Amino acid sequence: METAKEMISRNRLHGLEVRAVVLVGGRDFGRCPLAAHLPTALWPTANKPVLVHLLDHLAKAGFRQAAVCCAEHDAAAVEAVCREAALKVGLVVEELTAGTAGCLRDAVGSDPGDLILVLSAGMLAPPALEDLIEAHQAGGADLTMVFNPGPDRGGSSGGPAEIYLCRPGVLPHIPRAGYCDIKEGLIPSLLRAGGIIHPVVLDRDVGNFHNRAGYLGALEVLFSRETPESRSALSCQRSPEAPVVTGAEAVIHPTARICGPALIGDYARLAEGVVVVGPALIGPRVAVGAESLVVRSAVWAEAQVGVRCEVRDSIVDCRAVLPDGAQVVEKAASPGLSDRGSLVGRWAARLPELTPRSARPLAYAAGGIIVLAAFLWSYWPTFTNLVAVWRRSDEYSSGLLVPFLAAYVLWLRRQDLRLTPVQPALLLGLGAFLFAQAVRAMGLDFYSSAERLSVILSVAALVLMMLGWKYLAKVAPVLLFLCLMLPWPNRVQNALTLPLQRWSTTSAVFCLELVGYEVRQDGNVIHMGDASVAVAEACNGLRMIMAFFVISGLVALLVKRAWWEKLVILVSSLPIAFLCNTLRLATTALFFTFVREEKWEQWFHDWGGYAMMPLALALVVGELWLLTRLTTPPLLREPAIISRRHTPHISGP
Repeated sequence: METAKEMISRNRLHGLEVRAVVLVGGRDFGRCPLAAHLPTALWPTANKPVLVHLLDHLAKAGFRQAAVCCAEHDAAAVEAVCREAALKVGLVVEELTAGTAGCLRDAVGSDPGDLILVLSAGMLAPPALEDLIEAHQAGGADLTMVFNPGPDRGGSSGGPAEIYLCRPGVLPHIPRAGYCDIKEGLIPSLLRAGGIIHPVVLDRDVGNFHNRAGYLGALEVLFSRETPESRSALSCQRSPEAPVVTGAEAVIHPTARICGPALIGDYARLAEGVVVVGPALIGPRVAVGAESLVVRSAVWAEAQVGVRCEVRDSIVDCRAVLPDGAQVVEKAASPGLSDRGSLVGRWAARLPELTPRSARPLAYAAGGIIVLAAFLWSYWPTFTNLVAVWRRSDEYSSGLLVPFLAAYVLWLRRQDLRLTPVQPALLLGLGAFLFAQAVRAMGLDFYSSAERLSVILSVAALVLMMLGWKYLAKVAPVLLFLCLMLPWPNRVQNALTLPLQRWSTTSAVFCLELVGYEVRQDGNVIHMGDASVAVAEACNGLRMIMAFFVISGLVALLVKRAWWEKLVILVSSLPIAFLCNTLRLATTALFFTFVREEKWEQWFHDWGGYAMMPLALALVVGELWLLTRLTTPPLLREPAIISRRHTPHISGP
């Protein structure tokens, strides 16, 4: 940081009184559809807007004040940003579009000084202003246009750097009112009057931009510099191993890979397997989910990137949320906030993603609590009836675990749910809720099973009404899993009981004969020598089927597999239940031929059923292993190498 004395002496070197004019530009200049709806000069880089970095650069060059021109609808945002600058800023608000030359005219007014310096505010790597002033004086021109270097870096000019230096004598060539552009209005008028236009080609790009692609290119220019200005702009320390800058308390998983240039902001979090390829900017408090890819992109402050996402050549706006598996390629992702400017809106934006981003979050949450309380009160008799069924029925006793297992699955998926945007569908949700109540009414009059089913339908309708389609899609598998807590209709159960009982007896006899025992079946009674074992109705296998459906459903919710593999697991629970029940009956019948005491028979009968649960789980795990071996080709393991190519340094100040 230079002292005030050094800055004053440097200003006196040229003996000029220089007026600095910074042009912010309009929101539609570049037409990048970001939800912030801010001009590009207010886009962030590191921890400050681009405009503040430019004003700080002017202050370090010795400027004590500058005029900033902006449109009327951007005045409040620009004024708030300029308070962070290290120099005094005079705001020039244009009610109507005046053009670059018109803004220059309005900014300097009747006191143009000795020299006017005009800069576009969207500039990430401004040049040494002393050298520009000296080149302008040496050229003896009325107006100096500054250009970026050409692609060959051999002295040819590239695109305009949008920096102009002009003498006060050019002001009479600008109309006193109305629109006037420097390139299309002032320069032709000046040339017709015999004025001198002098071009200056820089030795490095200044990183000026007006759209998404230009912004990402400007980041590369900024990150590739090793100057005091760039280090100040990044406000961090550069890693000695690679062109990667890491902010305070940023958490980067050991398996995450970064190929710079890249900036990881304060408190950012990169999960396992994340790959970042520069130029990339990961803003403050950004969370990037596991196995996501960020290539040549900017993820702005407090954005959330889900698991296995791809962000390529794009900008993710502040507080935007990308769901798992999202792909954002060559575009801008926006959260769609409309209340960012209000105090209540800014406070609401800091709430968790499970709450809606509106100006009345507390009222919304209170309404949700009221709806939940009304739902529990309305269905309380149904819940007590379900608990009674679970307690007295062996077939459906496993249903008692289903709500707790569903809550556990939702807890495991809390991060994914937090990243899901809330978009209530009030009308559709209300229609679905009315349908659920119609099903309930039918259950009250005709079928009790319909009333129980309406519990699940009502929950789905409330999720749709209060949280939206995306939330409903996320929790739909869990809602289907909740159906396993409901008893089957009596007609279905009665129709299956006798066939299942006969099947269980016949299959147990077959297994015993298969291992060499002489067995005789008499209806549902198995005769082995002088021992007889009756297969009761409770041993028909329905209890085993329901329990194994719960186990298979939980496994399908927890494992990360393709949908068809999960379907195979669910469907296979039926033959696994039949197999385990057959083994249980055959083992019990064999045990009864050796033990004749009633208490031991009862003990083995009860605990034999519990022993089938680990067996069923082992069969499901074996099934998953087999599916993996059959569907996943062997991988050729090779060392993962990311080559780092340092960007050539461009000479600067």
